[in-house]
Amino acid sequence: MTALFDRGTPNHHGYRDVSPADVAATRGTVQLVDVRQPAEYTGELGHIPGARLVPLGELLAAARAWDREAPVVLICRSGARSSSGAADLAGAGFRRVMNMRGGMMAYNAAGLPTER
Repeated sequence: MTALFDRGTPNHHGYRDVSPADVAATRGTVQLVDVRQPAEYTGELGHIPGARLVPLGELLAAARAWDREAPVVLICRSGARSSSGAADLAGAGFRRVMNMRGGMMAYNAAGLPTER
């Protein structure tokens, strides 16, 4: 889905920042990748239903098997690790990479659905 990507705020690193509300509204239509550690994924902030856990240190290796044209949203606790991962993917040739602005902290603050 390119609509989410088109709504995102461009970043000079080649990815776009998207809001938690937009991510929630398009859940199931884009690949959601949570780059936190396993304990964080199942911890107090939970994770977005349908998000795939790929810790940041494993991201580029896992991404070798992904379609570089498909939209992907990276998620972390606050948006810092996911922005780093988004920059890495954009640098590796992924064309529709997005970072969820504010991470799971912002997602939870907005009262959006999570799993634990």
